[in-house]
Amino acid sequence: MHEDQLSISTPTVAELLATQFPQWAGLAVRPLEAVGTVNAVFRIGAELTARFPLRPGDPAAIEAEFAAEAEAARKLDAYTRFQAPQQLAIGAPGPGCPMPWVVQTWLPGTTATEVDPAGSTAFARDLVELIGRIRTIPTEGRPFSGSGRGGDLKQHDDWMETCLQQSESLQVLDVAPLRALWQRFRELPRTAPDVTNHKDLIPGNLLVHRDAGQIRLAGVLDSGGLGPADPALDLVAAWHLLDGPARAVLRAGLRCDDLDWERGRAWAFEQAMGLVWYYRETNPTMSRMGRRTLHRLTHEKV
Repeated sequence: MHEDQLSISTPTVAELLATQFPQWAGLAVRPLEAVGTVNAVFRIGAELTARFPLRPGDPAAIEAEFAAEAEAARKLDAYTRFQAPQQLAIGAPGPGCPMPWVVQTWLPGTTATEVDPAGSTAFARDLVELIGRIRTIPTEGRPFSGSGRGGDLKQHDDWMETCLQQSESLQVLDVAPLRALWQRFRELPRTAPDVTNHKDLIPGNLLVHRDAGQIRLAGVLDSGGLGPADPALDLVAAWHLLDGPARAVLRAGLRCDDLDWERGRAWAFEQAMGLVWYYRETNPTMSRMGRRTLHRLTHEKV
């Protein structure tokens, strides 16, 4: 998926476990066919997983990210009833693995990529609860920081121009109306203060299960981004995950006014535009997700 992508083999994972965490040596190791873009994931026995960064970076910074992710998972566990994988150990770089890596608990369930909850109003109500509870996690006085989604929409102009040009040159999208839509989105004012957000509520980061014939939310993955941001940011879930009627349930449940709802559309648009062209060949599932989100943003009124 990435020009600088690292390759981690199953024998390498088994050797790292044996040398660094002998208590887990001998457990069966097998790679998971995930659609994620950040980590390679391996199943370790029946109750564990190991995650390895797909791209090189500063080992100290990556280890700090893992530590922050562990704290975020603990907060999700404390503030919501939806499970998040809990970190058990951070591994050091070793032969065949130049970056730190992490061992965490395995959660039962299926990702919302594999079982589509788009029409489930019960799932939408679960999302209302999840987002609402995450918003109650104290920001501890910290404002939004960094260059990712959740701050000033206009700071994403350069990236959006790249996405629009790439989409046009690859002929993957009808760019003219999308360019006009971004020009409107980028002017949306920001009035509400930062609240805690998950920051990446996409299908691959949510686990689902069936309960009495309905698809329900079972767990939350990839909590490393948890932190202060625009309250509209987690509303991206409305377009990444839900069709019109279920989306209306989420909007009503979170009591979104018109401005917050439009800013949620803007953040979903910003994310989807990058997915379509960047992962067109290397991760078709993510590319299709971006297309579906854009279709919902441009064709459905809710």
